Amino acid sequence: MRRVVSLLAVCVVAMLAMFSPVRAQERINVVATFSILGDFARNVGGDRVNVTTLVGPDSDTHVYTPTPADAKKIADARLVIVNGLGLEGWLPRLVKSSGSKAATVVATKGVTPRKIDSSEALSKEHDPGSADPHAWQSVPNAKIYVANIRDALVAADPSGADAYKVNAAAYLDKLDALDREVRDAVAKIPAERRSVISTHDAFGYFAVAYGINFIAPQGVSTESEPSARDIAAIISQIKKQKIPAVFLENVTDPRLMRRIAAETGATIGGTLYSDSLTEEKGSAPTYIDMVRHNIKTLTSALSS
Repeated sequence: MRRVVSLLAVCVVAMLAMFSPVRAQERINVVATFSILGDFARNVGGDRVNVTTLVGPDSDTHVYTPTPADAKKIADARLVIVNGLGLEGWLPRLVKSSGSKAATVVATKGVTPRKIDSSEALSKEHDPGSADPHAWQSVPNAKIYVANIRDALVAADPSGADAYKVNAAAYLDKLDALDREVRDAVAKIPAERRSVISTHDAFGYFAVAYGINFIAPQGVSTESEPSARDIAAIISQIKKQKIPAVFLENVTDPRLMRRIAAETGATIGGTLYSDSLTEEKGSAPTYIDMVRHNIKTLTSALSS
């Protein structure tokens, strides 16, 4: 009995050590390139990490220009989390200028890239056949991101391995529930109404995973400017297919979509969150909030 009690005491001490609050000065510095990656890192890292994002809420990673302060953040980091798939074209020069020795994890490692076709490759950054970087828009892909971040944190901070694994497992369960939630919501939309217009082509992975067709005048990058021919073709397509709604995005200029809506009679279905979360008091301060907001916005516009 005494041996059993001793063993239980050891287990309790180990559990307390694993989950006891970490003092601020003991936390590891983690830099994520944009807000969605930052949210994943906070969910996995918990109170063992200080997470900083380079591209903040409601900001556009495609057109971001790094600052000297960003180089300092990377220089002070133990781990840098990047999306990859061509999203952060400005990052390699920033890392080099920082002199950082931080480990880097590409969060999309293991994701099956969606290839960009010629109609989407409007940006000079993206050629036909290159990868669409917006892989986080599929919740199953988000789970791959989280697993990669978990493994990178374990490697960077082995003493926190158990905590990172427990945090990741709990968050992955939430993502499983979120995936089911999205599938159930899409199932209630009539099949003939599952086509929408969004500003830039950020929802290709969502379309493949959940069966809603997104058409976008701007291609995969907000750096591109659609031609008059592109816009005319989309207006014609909306009228021909009777596409019911167009959607704004939080990182793009709304004027183009308002013009398309006015010329076609399509409803403006609301604002979707594509490449960025919002501030804490906004509609999508976390990844889960973002996905829930988007599917609620889509179903509200398309179900009736």
